[in-house]
Amino acid sequence: MQESMLDHPSDPALVGLGASEALGEAGLNRLRWRCRRGLLENDLFIQKFFQRHGDTLTVGQARAMYELMRLTDNDLLDILLGRTHTSIDNLINNRKELDNETSVERAEKPEIQEVIELLKG
Repeated sequence: MQESMLDHPSDPALVGLGASEALGEAGLNRLRWRCRRGLLENDLFIQKFFQRHGDTLTVGQARAMYELMRLTDNDLLDILLGRTHTSIDNLINNRKELDNETSVERAEKPEIQEVIELLKG
């Protein structure tokens, strides 16, 4: 059974690209689609993020966003509001274990931290 892109933590079109490469319009559109959330509060953070940074996103930042989108809405909101003491790596890794995922490609922590700061900004 083929996995749908929405069930996968990253856009397959990003595989093999360098983290510092520009994302491109098609990649940005796929990322926007994947970033739709169930909580309005998260959507507001994400909408502001794309308005400010959408044109300059890199492949590495996109991978980090895909990783963050693996979180539950409540975990993501807790991170964005600074209400969690659990490390982001632990939240993401726990999510992958729950999903029984064995993905080799992971976003690096500095890129995830960078994207969180951009989301909060």
